[in-house]
Amino acid sequence: MAKSGDRARTTAAPALSALDFALDRGSPVPLYHQLAQQLEAAIGHGVLAPGNLLGNEVDLSVRLGLSRPTVRQAIQSLVDKGLLVRRRGVGTQVVHSQVRRPLELSSLYDDLETAGQGPTTEVVRNEVVPAACDVAAALGVPEGGEVTVLDRLRRTHGRPVALLRNYLPVPLLDLDSARLESTGLYRMMRAAGITLHSARQTVGARAATAREASRLDEEEGAALLTMQRTAYDDTGRPVEYGTHIYRASLYTFDFQLLVRP
Repeated sequence: MAKSGDRARTTAAPALSALDFALDRGSPVPLYHQLAQQLEAAIGHGVLAPGNLLGNEVDLSVRLGLSRPTVRQAIQSLVDKGLLVRRRGVGTQVVHSQVRRPLELSSLYDDLETAGQGPTTEVVRNEVVPAACDVAAALGVPEGGEVTVLDRLRRTHGRPVALLRNYLPVPLLDLDSARLESTGLYRMMRAAGITLHSARQTVGARAATAREASRLDEEEGAALLTMQRTAYDDTGRPVEYGTHIYRASLYTFDFQLLVRP
């Protein structure tokens, strides 16, 4: 049995062989919660990838020096979150990691890269179109005036997670598709000297259409998170209007709520 602060290292299950677990028995944090947090972090950073096996509860309890109920409780908490699944005759298996994004003015690409999610981008559409009424109102251009529309499919660890549609004023910057597939839109803006200052954003939810489900590897009617955002630079000029959809099974927004003084 490991003592307080000792590290328990697993060797038998391939998915766990590269992980060290710091289980502090003197901490007021329950051991099951410590284990669950460390497993969730490993899944979130791609160390434990979808399909990896963790072994059964008996093996895990022996390897980690924990009681079986403790291991069972840790695993169940991640099963409840949809990160793990128990398969009869197989053991406990990683299903997927869920992207948690802070609700702030940041790029999805930057957030995913910072979280170790291995983001990739496929540019589906990059063209100049007449501005519809809602786009014109958001960007402060005449209805029917020219705007650039970008459609991109964002993946993490090879799995589709979001469909991103962005509208931008045509003269804002050069939107090269090859560059958009290697970096984030907001990075390109910063490199062009555009200073993002604020945004107005609305988050919602709806069911996936057949076309959206096909692109996102979901079932038709699956839950999607939606986001509309208008971003402004430091002069107050609207520089981008986005309408994005995210797989609710893989993606959440994190909110921090403060009490007004």
